[in-house]
Amino acid sequence: MQVTGLAIYPIKSTRGIPLESAHVTRRGFEHDRRWLLTDEHGKFITQRQYPALATVVTSIVDGGLLITRPAGENLYVAIPEEGAYSATVTVWKDDCQALDAGDAAAQWFSDFLAIKCRLFYQPEQSIRPTDARYSRPEDHTSFADGFPFLLTNEASLADLNQRLTDAVPMSRFRPNIVISGQQPYEEDTWSVIRVGEITFRVAKPCSRCVMTTVNPETGQKEGSEPLFTLAQYRRTERGVIFGQNLIPDREGIIRIGDKVTILEY
Repeated sequence: MQVTGLAIYPIKSTRGIPLESAHVTRRGFEHDRRWLLTDEHGKFITQRQYPALATVVTSIVDGGLLITRPAGENLYVAIPEEGAYSATVTVWKDDCQALDAGDAAAQWFSDFLAIKCRLFYQPEQSIRPTDARYSRPEDHTSFADGFPFLLTNEASLADLNQRLTDAVPMSRFRPNIVISGQQPYEEDTWSVIRVGEITFRVAKPCSRCVMTTVNPETGQKEGSEPLFTLAQYRRTERGVIFGQNLIPDREGIIRIGDKVTILEY
């Protein structure tokens, strides 16, 4: 098995950036989900409520992000400096400190989504622990849903697509790491894997939601698929699952083509 895809999503719920290589940090790939949109009460915003976020494109530029929306002006946002306004933001049940990205970014996204919202950045000193039931006390993550990395398997997607009338791309599932597995859902049986030179613990399966029904190219919800079909045979006590959440044991670089080795089942 080997790595066939790598991606980051700098602003949670916006379009992914494919990569040839990526820097593994303890909280996720460098730049991955370090930015977050919230409503006026500080609660996180995603494609679940605003599927048009799928059409927002980001690029990593020196000192910040270049952000583009359909038929709209580009926006450069600098990483907030130390001393910028800090606020508590909420991601699911987690409250964490983040730095406000300023009024221009807030207005840009408010105009796009037609709601009052603000953009925040997670600084290095803001530590968001992972779920203690599946991790160690020192483990932490970015503004991802719950864990630093999400891995998916091409063989699992091929199995799902055989059951669908219209096949879906892997981008529906927003993984960080895609691998060329030999068997569908074999990733369910893994406990520890090595990707290139980096060891990852397999924390728990990823529960899927209505975001899988959003077309990542158009930002439109398209009925109930693939979630409806997936639920027919992948429903567990943890929800409808596809992919596995990972926690790294150290930092380093992984690349497209790196070998994937199963260390523990």
